[in-house]
Amino acid sequence: MFRIGVLQNHPRFLKVRENIAEAFSLMEKSRADLWVLPEFFATGYNFKTQKEVSSVAEPISNGMTSGLLSSWAKKNDCAVIAGLPEKWGAKIYNSAVFVTADSVSVYRKTHLFGAEKKFFSPGNTGFWTRSFKGVQVGLMICFDWFFPESARTLSLKGAQIIAHPANLVLPWAPEGMKIRSLENRVFTATANRVGAERGLRYIGSSQITSPKGELLSRLSGTRAGISVIAIDPAKALDKKINKANDLFKDRREKFYV
Repeated sequence: MFRIGVLQNHPRFLKVRENIAEAFSLMEKSRADLWVLPEFFATGYNFKTQKEVSSVAEPISNGMTSGLLSSWAKKNDCAVIAGLPEKWGAKIYNSAVFVTADSVSVYRKTHLFGAEKKFFSPGNTGFWTRSFKGVQVGLMICFDWFFPESARTLSLKGAQIIAHPANLVLPWAPEGMKIRSLENRVFTATANRVGAERGLRYIGSSQITSPKGELLSRLSGTRAGISVIAIDPAKALDKKINKANDLFKDRREKFYV
């Protein structure tokens, strides 16, 4: 079995060290092989100026946040996926890191939402998967869920689990992610935040779903917390609906443009 954990927090705006410490405190209450944390889990989200964004944007290779996550992953024999503003030269990306004891991989958000377009460059990494403890994991961030191509691309690349760091303010994603699981036969783990921040209210409801579209766990819409679920990742390798139909083998790509 493989244990997936989602963290749901209420970060204080621009208080990076404090928010990281609080996240670790919550995560230490249980053990998981893979932890998924929200988009911008340590910085807050509702930026009003480029100066604010720049004050908390970090490089990945030698940044404080990825360094602390790496140390925590090594200490706890796990992987951690978390969202942060990434500084890359003159550009800033809305990114998520996939951190293990000995590696850090970066995904940059493909589909920017709302005011993000004022502050962040469009992601250029494309969708990819990584193996951890023999399980293939893919990443997408928040609004990426609205585009079925995101989850389908990850699934075609072998993802058994789709990790989904988010700062959701619209109501549809929790139900929509059940469909993303069902139509791709994968597990998904959505980690969202709670609370209000400068006029935005976040919906919480962090969750884990199964390849059959089942809701395995869902947190409160208003309270911080964690949820850890044990899964059998092999179930995400079976794409059959019945004896005659295989979701991926039945695809007819020439008609999809």
